[in-house]
Amino acid sequence: MEKGVQRWIVDISEWNPCIHCFSFAMSFLPQHEHNSITRFFKMEDRKRALVSRLLQYALIHQVLGISYNEIVIRRTAEGKPYLKCDNLNLELPNFNFNASHHGDYVAIASEPICLVGLDVVAQTIPEKESVKEFIQNFSSYFSRLEWFNIINAGSSRQILSEFYRYWSVKEAFVKAIGDGVGYKLDTIEFHHKNWENIVAKVNGKELKDWRFWLLELGKEHVASIARGHPMYATGSYKTTLNRTQFNDEEYNLGLHLPNTSFIFRKVEDLWPSNETGRVPPCLSQNCVVLKD
Repeated sequence: MEKGVQRWIVDISEWNPCIHCFSFAMSFLPQHEHNSITRFFKMEDRKRALVSRLLQYALIHQVLGISYNEIVIRRTAEGKPYLKCDNLNLELPNFNFNASHHGDYVAIASEPICLVGLDVVAQTIPEKESVKEFIQNFSSYFSRLEWFNIINAGSSRQILSEFYRYWSVKEAFVKAIGDGVGYKLDTIEFHHKNWENIVAKVNGKELKDWRFWLLELGKEHVASIARGHPMYATGSYKTTLNRTQFNDEEYNLGLHLPNTSFIFRKVEDLWPSNETGRVPPCLSQNCVVLKD
């Protein structure tokens, strides 16, 4: 069951493809995924979209052994991706995954029983306003306690970092349950000590069947992971799950699985296994690196 707990990440700043390389990488995805990549104008956004989808196909292929051309990924009305699969894997009865990207990193996390939510955030410094002016725009999304902790974190840089940490764990929870942008983020309150042993409360009630992690990725990026009970799944996402009811023994087995460290992958690692070692059909002297 532990093989269902995967954490992969790609640093897209290290991948500067030419037009042939980019098209080659995109060719491994089904045609209907292409528009969700090429619709972006900026190359950095296209890279994030492409790598996010490659991560999903590569992870499903490696964990479940499904070939790329047989993988069917759909998205709920709220935009959460899920695997459409009629053959239930008894070892991974509720396999689900979540991807996130921001700044230099694109990542994915999966779970075999519990819901999983992942949020990656780059701690960017606002350019046209002060830190306090910037975060004030989001004050309604935090509880009184959280806001107190944010504005009293120390220097402007520390305040900004604390803001992004709280924001990230809230987003991970919302993404785990499959809710959209309408979720009232101020109703979930996070308690922690130095961002360890994170506890969440919704409307004052502790979520005892959830676990949360916040990880420093480097280069001023953080990632949050939420792992929780499938009965919390909302909207159309709930209908995509194989199971939402587990007895305590089954669920606790999934809840307390080790949270593995992120494994750094290169884009070339995301090719189908039968394409390993294959290179894009272009000559180096003709390569033109794609830029915005």
